[in-house]
Amino acid sequence: MSFPKTFSWGAASASYQIEGGAFEDGKGLSIWDSYSHRPGKTFNGHNGDISCDAYHRFEEDLDLMQELGIRNYRFSLSWARIIPDGSGQVNQAGLDYYDKLVNGCLMRNITPWITLYHWDLPRALYLKGGWLNRDTSHAFARYASIVAKHFSVRVKHFMTINEPQCVIGLGHLDAVHAPGTRLGDEDMFLSWHHLLLAHGLAVKAIRAAIPKASIGLASTGKLGYTSRKDIPSPEDLSRASFYTSREEASGNYYFNHQWLLDPVCLGHYPKDPVSPCYPYARKVKAEDLRTISAPIDFIGLNIYNGFEMEAAAPDPGTDDREDRKQAEAEPEHQPKTKRKQEEALAYVPVDKYPGYPRTALKWPVTPEVLYWGPRLIYERYGLPMVIAENGQSCNDRIFLDEEVHDPDRIDFLHRYLLELKAAVEEGIPVTGYFHWSFTDNLEWHSGYDDRFGLIYIDYRNLQRIPKDSAQWYSRIIRGNGSDL
Repeated sequence: MSFPKTFSWGAASASYQIEGGAFEDGKGLSIWDSYSHRPGKTFNGHNGDISCDAYHRFEEDLDLMQELGIRNYRFSLSWARIIPDGSGQVNQAGLDYYDKLVNGCLMRNITPWITLYHWDLPRALYLKGGWLNRDTSHAFARYASIVAKHFSVRVKHFMTINEPQCVIGLGHLDAVHAPGTRLGDEDMFLSWHHLLLAHGLAVKAIRAAIPKASIGLASTGKLGYTSRKDIPSPEDLSRASFYTSREEASGNYYFNHQWLLDPVCLGHYPKDPVSPCYPYARKVKAEDLRTISAPIDFIGLNIYNGFEMEAAAPDPGTDDREDRKQAEAEPEHQPKTKRKQEEALAYVPVDKYPGYPRTALKWPVTPEVLYWGPRLIYERYGLPMVIAENGQSCNDRIFLDEEVHDPDRIDFLHRYLLELKAAVEEGIPVTGYFHWSFTDNLEWHSGYDDRFGLIYIDYRNLQRIPKDSAQWYSRIIRGNGSDL
């Protein structure tokens, strides 16, 4: 059995990671333009000044996409290229570039999927407080309105924000991404809330301009899995995936789905007292939550790995559930499928065995998460999903035959897509898959040291070389997954 005929196979990218042209044609500075030039912030001082030079070579990239049969392209816009200071006058040259990109997609029968914000906040807005400033939310809504009106006839698929968890958690808590600040818990939550408010305002702006637009956002975070599929979803697995643990409360407690998708999809912040966000979330006004929960059409999931859990004897010790008894007097959500929670067995995390499979970035290879992730998200939120990002970093190189052979990426994709296929065949409504990424690119603070692309970029001369995985993925697309 193959995927549905309407399934959207695609590839993805982000503006700062591929475009270059950082100071051309009236573009304003973003926080990444400045952050990447600060000593010690990126690997070997790498920056996006030139990157893959997609600003000048997008036609070449779209030609490769067409040759491979990729029919959906998810890319982000540079807010600072369109509105240099984030809130003032529109830069026509910026819109002209994206006009050419969108038109180039349509001429090749490639459907454009626009992401409005993939982390490159205009620096001028950051200097006014960035996401700590509520006005930034309204500036984003204006930007969304300008974009939606401009592309209303040509673009129907939009994602508002990519991975708010990384925007705030890596940018303001861990300080390894731009702008590289470390905020206290209250300011962290305020920034988070304003980012979600920006999403809700943008949804309304897009909907006003394009009533039939398909709108979502891209979420990431921890997700558990078990090796079995023929069981009801274990309560412990769901709880471990959707609630803050004590360990996380002292670390990156933003790397989760529930603090984003509960307010966006359910209209309230989670009843999650272990989280440092909880005291501040309880003070949020109902009007803000109504804005944040403006109806969306799908959830984008960026899934690379997860953590395994297995059935075990119940642990008589205390756990975080005791802290939630009063907060959870009534259920905050109902599963959207007919599955019943499995209560007979306790599920506990499994330690990774020595030498477990990892990518070049040392991320674990856990294909089962591409089955269980969508299943758990659907049971909690009941919305269609697209896999907005999935892929692996490899130590790619040009071989003696002048080709780029990447069997480990092919094996990764094969395993993960088999799990996704199992989810789709079971009726879990995943409607698309976007490989991250189309080309190699600047991997943020990791610089150009990690390669995720289907297309190899030789950064010495910017030559594009399709990898073996590009041809493999092309075959999967043309067969709609029947060859898996």
